[in-house]
Amino acid sequence: MKKLLIIILLFSYASMHSQKTVNYKSKDGLQITADLYEKKGADKFIVLFHQAGWSRGEYKEIAPKLNAMGYSCLAVDLRSGGKVNNVVNKTNKAAESEGKPTGFTDALQDVEASINYVKNSFKPGKLIIWGSSYSSSLVLKYGGDHPDAVDAILSFSPGEYFNSKNYVSKSAKNIKKPVFITSAANEHSSWKGIYSGISGNVKKSYLPKTKGNHGSRALWKQFDDSDGYWKAVTGFLSTI
Repeated sequence: MKKLLIIILLFSYASMHSQKTVNYKSKDGLQITADLYEKKGADKFIVLFHQAGWSRGEYKEIAPKLNAMGYSCLAVDLRSGGKVNNVVNKTNKAAESEGKPTGFTDALQDVEASINYVKNSFKPGKLIIWGSSYSSSLVLKYGGDHPDAVDAILSFSPGEYFNSKNYVSKSAKNIKKPVFITSAANEHSSWKGIYSGISGNVKKSYLPKTKGNHGSRALWKQFDDSDGYWKAVTGFLSTI
């Protein structure tokens, strides 16, 4: 009886949550690879972007938790990246094989293409974008350059990681939608200028009392202080 109950529960969970790999084109024709974590019946969608040198594998643990909170998710391989959690960045491999540039700012077109893919394919009621490290800066830039395109932005460890010292801040000041920024404790100086430039009451931030971690991996359960990050993220998402 107990075994049957477990099977029923697993089947029920699987019927409400599904994961599959999808592909679509970036602005320059490069094929983007992403993992779709679809929550049945959800009209809220989060697009997840990874940190430098990594892949969509950064969200193997995070996306299912967001599913459980009522969000469908798309974890994207940007062209600037590598491998994490045994998941190879296929977009990066494709870009290298085609001789396409793989710098941080080159990935901005992948961010835009991913957002458009979700809008056109799923037409979500609420669309949220989420970045980690360099991509957390790109989502802030996108949000400022397209102030009405998404409903909220989460940014894990942003900074001016690019050639121009105000590449992010000059765009971020135009953000209209709610923004959440967090990082490791010692990274505050990297983004406090960006944060202060965002006007209005639409912004929230979180700094751990512990050392914390860089990027979205701060939410991985292997870290003792991940609960604090999750509480802050959950609180922010509940307002969207």
